[in-house]
Amino acid sequence: MTSFSALGIAPIVESVLAADGITEPTPIQVQAIPALLAGSSAYLNSETGTGKTLAYLLPAFARIDPSQRTLQVIVVVPTHELAMQICEVGSDLARKSALEIRLQALIGGVSPKRQLEKLKSKPHVVVGTSGRINELIDSRKLKPHTVSVIVIDEVDRLLLGDSLAAIQSIIRSTPRQRQLVFASATQRSETSKEAEALAPDLVQIRAGAAKVNPAIDHFYIECEERDKPDVLRKLLHALRPERAIVFMHRNANAEEITGKLAYHHIPVADLHGAQDSALRKQAMDDFRTAQANVLIASDIAARGLDIKGLTHVFNFDIPTHSKDYLHRVGRTSRAGSKGCAVSLMTAQEVRLVKRYKSELDIAMRAGRLHKGVFNVDEP
Repeated sequence: MTSFSALGIAPIVESVLAADGITEPTPIQVQAIPALLAGSSAYLNSETGTGKTLAYLLPAFARIDPSQRTLQVIVVVPTHELAMQICEVGSDLARKSALEIRLQALIGGVSPKRQLEKLKSKPHVVVGTSGRINELIDSRKLKPHTVSVIVIDEVDRLLLGDSLAAIQSIIRSTPRQRQLVFASATQRSETSKEAEALAPDLVQIRAGAAKVNPAIDHFYIECEERDKPDVLRKLLHALRPERAIVFMHRNANAEEITGKLAYHHIPVADLHGAQDSALRKQAMDDFRTAQANVLIASDIAARGLDIKGLTHVFNFDIPTHSKDYLHRVGRTSRAGSKGCAVSLMTAQEVRLVKRYKSELDIAMRAGRLHKGVFNVDEP
């Protein structure tokens, strides 16, 4: 057991974290914070819900000189929602700690004029998508020559395809001595190689032996594809989740399910089908403030989101890859709480249960609905 101050974090910041219920650093924070404070470039690999955001944000804050009205930290993320979340976490921490550190989210789909106006306040930290950040650098609206830290969050999504080229361009625009930090819950060989190519002296930091949080209960219920909307509705009534995410693949289905749930008086927000940033922000605000207790989302939309009080995850459309199942269910059971994941599977999809069990080392039990009650088959 150790403390944040023992790791090198300022006592005032430690006090703010304690007031928010964060009293002890997690294993990934214990390993990452000293290495990042020392200036090492690092790859942080730890399961979902283990505090990777603070593992890189706390040392990044410690390296910022608030007296300088210059950009010092860039955080690149795959989604608008994750950018807003990290920006809110950082702004809240800076305000409560009386740190004169300014953060700004840079995302597409919002007024460029408004973002440019805010950039005039000279943020120390920008958090955004690779395309938007690269666009602002190319147009000379964002000046990266004073950047000392670049964080690539959800790296297994970003060091691939078009986003890889954008990130390479961002990195090339910054000083050679800057620190690179990569973070993800899963690690692919191809993205690891790209990270090592960008930072040859990369330190590998891994924490958390379990692939999936053991506090999550896993169930599946077999049904016909056409029956999934009704089964989902009945499950929501039977399990009465405080907050739940429903994962789907297609926008059209998301809009249809949102309408059906709303018709049956289930407060629901559609993050998946929202076509612009304003609607997506409204969906997240409704969900976070409990105006809606069910959020319809895609894998990309919910990537990296940390939502307090999320008790259930429902897989309406089933992920074929175990790592995608891992990311989905990792949205629940955060900070030591219990969680529940229920997958709606056709007879053909049930074969994936064996794969999940084997590759993720989880127990996954069959369930069934009977007279409005969810029952679990004995193993």
